[in-house]
Amino acid sequence: MASPFQPAGSTSNRVRIVVATSVMLTFISYWRAAAIVLNDLGSSAFYAAGIAEQAIGKSAPWFIVGVMLFSFTVRAVYVESCSMFVRGGVYRVVKEALGGTLAKISVSALMFDYILTGPISGVSAGQYIAGLINDTFITADSHGWIPRAMHLMFHGTPRVDVNWTSVVFAVAVTMYFWWQNTKGIQESSEKALRVMQITTVMVIILLAWSAITLLKQGYQAVPLPTPDNLKFSPEALGFLKHTDLAHDLARKFGLFGILIAFGHSVLAMSGEESLAQVNRELAHPKLKNLKRAAIIIAIYSFVFTGLTALLFVMIIPDSVRVPVYKDNLIAGLAMNLWGPLLLRLFFRAFVVVVGFLILSAFSTAFPKMAFSPTGFDSRIRDSARLTALSIWLSSSSCSPSW
Repeated sequence: MASPFQPAGSTSNRVRIVVATSVMLTFISYWRAAAIVLNDLGSSAFYAAGIAEQAIGKSAPWFIVGVMLFSFTVRAVYVESCSMFVRGGVYRVVKEALGGTLAKISVSALMFDYILTGPISGVSAGQYIAGLINDTFITADSHGWIPRAMHLMFHGTPRVDVNWTSVVFAVAVTMYFWWQNTKGIQESSEKALRVMQITTVMVIILLAWSAITLLKQGYQAVPLPTPDNLKFSPEALGFLKHTDLAHDLARKFGLFGILIAFGHSVLAMSGEESLAQVNRELAHPKLKNLKRAAIIIAIYSFVFTGLTALLFVMIIPDSVRVPVYKDNLIAGLAMNLWGPLLLRLFFRAFVVVVGFLILSAFSTAFPKMAFSPTGFDSRIRDSARLTALSIWLSSSSCSPSW
């Protein structure tokens, strides 16, 4: 006799339904949500100021500070949009508000952000490691600790090629975490929180030691962000370098030059979009916890990225800041603090460890969010297109669990 819940006869024609949902996710506190976002946003502090100064000159820190203040308004927009009852990710939210064309542009911009900043973070981590190795060799050589055989092998002080080391490291890290993610390894907010706790220790030591250095050694002033102080590199001018406008651009078109300089500093707030992504995993009360997380992110990112950008110019001499430390400015700041050389070298090693943790974690953002089964599946669900491909992806990978 057939069950009242099951029709009699053959079961071969039953329709199987797979419902992809985030109901079973473990909800997280606002502290952990802030840690996840800061793992993305905080990584910019390791390289954004160096890229900006190479593009626009010594007054770049003021534009970094301006970008961090501007990010307050961007964060407010994220909080407001997340409070709306529109189910889905970037594509669905923008489509409901502004239409399909702008939704496609928005998603394309987001993917481009991952394509750009993911490899930059991986390469930056490799540059910090290669710089530490080379400086350790130089310090050891000055104390006579390098064997003569190594001198003959390297035709002088041993060193590694920074560019090749950075590229190999970035490729290896990205491929490793992509491979890990294809196996359905769950992401953990606990790991993100631990990384930010270690980073906070480094930031406190760095700021306190920098304050002592400023009192002991003085400082060099950071030029104000006026058109006269903007020095654009040929790469920063882009197609304008082939025109007459390239000569004294900022002075001829003051506001236009300042906008170009601001554009070269926007990289400092890369990772802001992660706030909208972790919103759905926030514990109750969701909106209040979202606001708390946004406040923590705002204060932390301004102190870490904004203040350190000013300290780079105030403490690191002009003769070595860009020529030597342009790709690892925090390491350069550590080496120019007041105190014994060996102590500074140990602190630089700590900076490199922190940089490895936070930059390597962010360099996985592109393969994790774009090409992983869970990331692609969430995009299909956000667009309300549950296809056979989505069903297969759901059954072959773990659901993300922050």
